[in-house]
Formats: sequence, structure tokens, C-alpha cells
Amino acid sequence: MPPDPSVFLHPLAVCESEDVGPRTRVWAFAHVLPGAVIGADCNVCDHVFVEGGARVGDRVTIKNGVLLWDHVTVEDDVFLGPSTTFTNDPTPRSAVKKDPAQLVPTLVRRGASVGANATILCGITIGPAAFVGAGAVVVRDVAAHALVVGNPARRIGWSCDCGQRLDAVLRCGCGRRYRLVSEEEGLVPAD
Repeated sequence: MPPDPSVFLHPLAVCESEDVGPRTRVWAFAHVLPGAVIGADCNVCDHVFVEGGARVGDRVTIKNGVLLWDHVTVEDDVFLGPSTTFTNDPTPRSAVKKDPAQLVPTLVRRGASVGANATILCGITIGPAAFVGAGAVVVRDVAAHALVVGNPARRIGWSCDCGQRLDAVLRCGCGRRYRLVSEEEGLVPAD
């Protein structure tokens, strides 16, 4: 049982971690293993599995059916859509038991969104405020604010902090403006 009394645990959830932040909600049939870290104000929906060694920041939404394995780190304010799939072993074999040090880390940076049924291969960094479309298969790093779709995922545009697609001159209807640092690094605020 998490130590903070403001954590909500559905009666049908299993939370074995003692490192769950205040005001986080863990819903039915979710399973959080010992050693997992979940920040404050998170929403962990039905049928989510969080393995020991996974780290989740504050204000993260983890929709139904997401599996977070050891060595997956999710920073603050990230949205993980239903059935988002992560990996942590580039060469899995059932008969070959690997030491956790052989697993490959994955990082989802602050404010990124990952659409339903996206697959994120291990060793990937999804940049800040990036937007991964539903069903995308991410096989390489995603730049800050990049909007990627498809299999393999490719950039088709740029996204704002508010989640809207930017126009051709990197402006959003919300008033924000951006500038391109490089294709690899992505965008930063223009102001």
C-alpha cells in the first residue's frame, strides 16, 4: 500500500510499490510492481501494468492496457494512449534469461503524447511535446514537438505545447510560435 493517504487504489487494483505520489489514482485491474515509481497526480487506468524499474513522472495519464517495463522512463505531463506498447529487450528469447543491466532504456520526455496502439521500440527517446499518432511504430528518436505517424513512424509536421498541429511557419492558433533548431532536435519556443 502506498504511504500517502491521498492515493486512490481501486479495490481491484494491485499496487505493490511504496513509491506512488500523492493524489494518484490506480484503477481496477492495474498492477504496479515493487520498485516501480509513479509520481503525483497521475491517472493509472484499468489493465495497466507497471514493472519494477519503470519510472513515471507527475501528472501522467496512462490509459487502459498500457504496459510499462523495467527501464522505461516517462517524464511529467505525458499522455499514453490506450494499449501503448513499450519494449525493453531488442533481442528477446524465452530460453535466454537476461540480467536487467542488459535491458535497453526508453525515455518519453515531458509533455509528449503517444496515441492508441502505438509501439515504441527500446532505446528510443520521444522528445518534449512530441506527438506520436495512433498505431505508429516508433523505431528511431522523435524530435521535440515532432508529429509522427505510420510504420515506421515518420514526421509529417510539428505540434504545439497545446497539442494542435502547427502551420507552415510554425505558429499555432493558440498564439504560440516556434523555431526549428534542427531536424534531430526539433523545435523550441520562438520568444
